Amino acid sequence: MAETTTIECRPFLADAQKVSLRAGALVELSGELLTIRDATARRLFELQNTGAPLPVDFRGRVLYAVGPSPAKPGQVIGSAGPTTIERFTKYLPMLFEAGVSAVIGKGELHGPIVDSFRQAGALYFAAIGGLGALLGKRVTAADVVAFSELGPEAIFRLQVERFPSVLIIDAAGANYHDTARNAWRA
Repeated sequence: MAETTTIECRPFLADAQKVSLRAGALVELSGELLTIRDATARRLFELQNTGAPLPVDFRGRVLYAVGPSPAKPGQVIGSAGPTTIERFTKYLPMLFEAGVSAVIGKGELHGPIVDSFRQAGALYFAAIGGLGALLGKRVTAADVVAFSELGPEAIFRLQVERFPSVLIIDAAGANYHDTARNAWRA
């Protein structure tokens, strides 16, 4: 059984942590994540194109592609399952330029966008789709930090403990989906 690495992002992900991880690593993230969804990414892109300041300092941040559901009584947040990361490929280079260190989502990435990760030294973690209720229980605090009018697509600051993920693209650009598929074929 593979060993799980614990990563602290309080609130920033350290460069030393990024370069030590290899694609395929099992990782539990603890600390602060910022959320992103389609409407949020589009709004950030529009702000950047007009030269307006971004509402949050993204340097060193980990973004989680999620639109959390409302909390039920006694919960911090409702279901918090990952969104398909491919929907954000248009926006990822801009987010990396703003300093984003890593993103969490679900699904595969291939082609030129993988080069964007390598060039930025950024990471792509995959969370397991279909586990939204369980992942929501890993959130210990949540508050909206920008675009509250977007509801679940606002930017939330989430405090997480032992949030499970798999590193898919590492800082060198190695893609676990590709290497695992090639090993299976061999």
